[in-house]
Amino acid sequence: MSRGGRKGTTLLDAMQQKAARPRRRVLLPLPLAGAYDYGVPEEIDPPPEPGAFVQVPLGGRETLGVVWDGEADPDLPERKLKNITGVLEVPPMTASLRRFVEWVAAYTVSPPGAVLRMAMSSPSALEPPAAKAGWRITPAGRAALAGAGRLTATRQRVLEAMTGELDDEPHLAATIAQAAGVSTGVLRGMADAGLLEPALIARAVEFPVPDLNKQGAALAEDQQVAAAAMREAVAARGFSVTLLQGVTGSGKTEVYLEAVAECLAQGRQALVLLPEIALSSQWLERFQARFGCEPALWHSELGSKRRRDTWRALAEGRVQALVGARSALFLPFPDLGLIVVDEEHETSFKQEEGVIYSARDMAVVRARLSEAACVLVSATPSLETLVNAETGRYASLNLPVRHGGATMPTVSVIDQRVTPPERGRFLSPPLVEAIREAIGRGEQAMLFLNRRGYAPLTLCRTCGHRMRCPNCTAWLVEHRIQRRLQCHHCGHAEPIPPTCPECGAEGSLTPLGPGVERVQEEASELFPDARRLVMASDTLPGPAAATEAARAIQAREVDLIIGTQIVAKGWHFPHLTLVGVVDADLGLAGGDLRAAERTVQLLHQVAGRAGRAEAPGRVLLQSWNPEHPVMQALVSGDLDGFMQAEADQRRPGHWPPFGRLAAVIVSGEDERETDTIARDLGLEAPGGEGVEVLGPAPAPLALLRGRHRRRLLLKVRRDVAVQPILREWLSRVRIPASVKVQVDVDPVSFL
Repeated sequence: MSRGGRKGTTLLDAMQQKAARPRRRVLLPLPLAGAYDYGVPEEIDPPPEPGAFVQVPLGGRETLGVVWDGEADPDLPERKLKNITGVLEVPPMTASLRRFVEWVAAYTVSPPGAVLRMAMSSPSALEPPAAKAGWRITPAGRAALAGAGRLTATRQRVLEAMTGELDDEPHLAATIAQAAGVSTGVLRGMADAGLLEPALIARAVEFPVPDLNKQGAALAEDQQVAAAAMREAVAARGFSVTLLQGVTGSGKTEVYLEAVAECLAQGRQALVLLPEIALSSQWLERFQARFGCEPALWHSELGSKRRRDTWRALAEGRVQALVGARSALFLPFPDLGLIVVDEEHETSFKQEEGVIYSARDMAVVRARLSEAACVLVSATPSLETLVNAETGRYASLNLPVRHGGATMPTVSVIDQRVTPPERGRFLSPPLVEAIREAIGRGEQAMLFLNRRGYAPLTLCRTCGHRMRCPNCTAWLVEHRIQRRLQCHHCGHAEPIPPTCPECGAEGSLTPLGPGVERVQEEASELFPDARRLVMASDTLPGPAAATEAARAIQAREVDLIIGTQIVAKGWHFPHLTLVGVVDADLGLAGGDLRAAERTVQLLHQVAGRAGRAEAPGRVLLQSWNPEHPVMQALVSGDLDGFMQAEADQRRPGHWPPFGRLAAVIVSGEDERETDTIARDLGLEAPGGEGVEVLGPAPAPLALLRGRHRRRLLLKVRRDVAVQPILREWLSRVRIPASVKVQVDVDPVSFL
């Protein structure tokens, strides 16, 4: 009886122990609603804490996830609970990054796992670093070094170097040979003699350490004041946001690099976001001039190996300064002290696919959650940022003059109604003459047209057929050099046909309108002796090409630059004195809320490339509408007045930044089904005071990558939160798997 009692008690104890095993919530990098519960087996001791990267089973396969905050469901039956199968030896995800993932998910109305996926963008970095073969001293080698055997002078130097200079640790053969001044063949001989033996060395890629003792560029008085204010904000080791505004060429980069220096001096990490990191060779040169080395990089052009090494080194605190594209916001900084968003007005900071977010706005959030300083930098700040500065939410610093005595260029408009280009051409006589004069003086000129390819439209002269993309509501752009027609939205490309696909007429397809290739063709006829360079995403496919282009221009190997919006990205070309804008009206077409604001920003940035050294600069804008407020603002230089007028127009209707917008985009391969879901969403649209829904209506790109698209726009007052409204609204409509509904809070593009 007693034995049976003891047996019963033991079984009960075992059942209780099994039931009481620890549980953890694990968030997976998948578009799931939330974290899943997993058990912690006995062999994993101690149980992993929130932030730990773990391996777990999911649907018959193994996947990686992060132990998340919060209590697991105690009512979940044991039989339904799967075990964590492993804990990865990597620094845990910080609490601030976990809060950031949750915040972005809530704000963008996205699954938290989809946001986590961006924070786990290099899964291979979670694996232990690959080991390399090296050498270490054997016991026999140590005995010989202690005098127990005879050694040649060469072998003596090797053993002394390995126990002295190399800290008695395993090292690569090349490292040992260099330290001892011998060949690697000597090491192989020592191994044969039993003095050395093979050893695996965990490989940790080293990143250069910025030199904080290196002096930066001499700063003017206004630059010193701004730099001191930013240093103070960083040294406070708390959250702050500062707008650093300054005219083009005022030295904003050199000023905020002083804030970076202060951050590194505090022992914290600094992140600089650039809109086109792959094209920013000149920025990297400035960083190297200030700190004696390049920063770590993070952008889409990096290979998977470099991404893995950078991610791991950053998580381990071995990277102090990093410059990257918008995705760098989700990297595992253990102690982030400063975030700089350079060219904060750039629309490329908005991610339009997957989780739709604004890197500028999320940078402010990441800084707040990290107790870090945030600096927003621009010569032409967005209206949202200006309003935040005016209302005191952001501190504001201004650099009103160009650095080094350079002056702002003069801007004038060429009225194409009065002096139009010759028939079949796109450059007006005054612009052609100005280019000839600039090149004749040995200076450089630039032609800007924000349109890639040869021509934006190709049609048949016989029947009027227009060549369009089969997958998108878009015309095919002719690229004459590659002899193809291409869609710039989905990438579809096809050869230029010899006959019209509609009527069969031979040789009737005609390009209409200019692209940079066509401007280049015209320039080659007008300026045959000028050395020309086209700067567009088609001709500068990556960092190496951009670096070479910048080098050639600075070395005065180029007379005439022809470029798209790439040329507006902060380049410094000291010998460039003339900028001609081929079509200044281009961005003003359509009903986009921010069309005028974006156009004035882009053209002001392009104009800012001229006259950045001793020679004065000149900017000529070709326009069919010189009276437009954008043209008048650029000519007068009164951008503050222009932005104030923009604000006055938006404020009464509660348009951003004085109200909130959220777009709901419905897409599907079946047009009728897409229309049905869009209609159902329209019927269930929320209402009430300060809430308005526009649509559904076909999107301007009603067909994109083979999917039909419909849009609804939620518009609310500034004091109304859109996320609860969106969640409740979307929950009322059943969405089939064949239809996709995307939410874009604070939309930038209305395509």
